Amino acid sequence: MTVNKRVLIDRIAPTLGGRRPAALAVEAVLDVIVRAVVDGEPVSVTGFGTFEAVELASRTARNPKTGDTMVVPARRVPRFRPHSRFRDFADGRRGMPQDGSAIRKDPKGTHTSTGGAA
Repeated sequence: MTVNKRVLIDRIAPTLGGRRPAALAVEAVLDVIVRAVVDGEPVSVTGFGTFEAVELASRTARNPKTGDTMVVPARRVPRFRPHSRFRDFADGRRGMPQDGSAIRKDPKGTHTSTGGAA
């Protein structure tokens, strides 16, 4: 199953007391991220990752259909870099916590790099 915006809202709704407050929260967070990145500000969420805009230089490309070369102009694109904690969960190097937040920081001295659950 793909987790889209509707599914995010449905999963957050019990925590916030309904779909309406959950929809407002999801919309607000995503809107702040998009606006900040468009304005050139990186958005960093500890334990989750960083959203930022990066500049791509112009380059020469080839049209696969005709073989002609063309210049692709420079552009700015959004990029997401996951936090090391997120990468460890995705790769299985670290166990997901059974309860609580997956992005909350570990208490000092409890993190092990061999996959201990936080």
